[in-house]
Amino acid sequence: MSSVDIIGAVSIITAGITMAIGSIGPAIGEGMALARALGAIAQQPDEANTITRTLFVGLAMVESTAIYCLVISVILIFANPFWNYVLAQ
Repeated sequence: MSSVDIIGAVSIITAGITMAIGSIGPAIGEGMALARALGAIAQQPDEANTITRTLFVGLAMVESTAIYCLVISVILIFANPFWNYVLAQ
C-alpha cells in the first residue's frame, strides 16, 4: 500500500467517523428541544408563536454543529491538504 492509498483510506474513514459522531449530538439535542417545546405549547397554547419562533432559532444553532462536521468531512474527502504534500515527495 502506498502512502497515497493510506492517506485516502484514513481520510475517508475519518470523514465517516466525523459525520457519525457529529450527527448524534445534534439529533439528540433537536429531539429534546422539540419535546420540550411541544410540552410548553401544550401547557400554554397562547404562547405558541413565541415558543415556535424561539424553537426554530435554537434548532438552527444546534444544527450548525452538524453542518460544521459536514464541512470538515467534505474538506477531508475532496480538498485534503495532505494530498499535495504526499504527491510533492
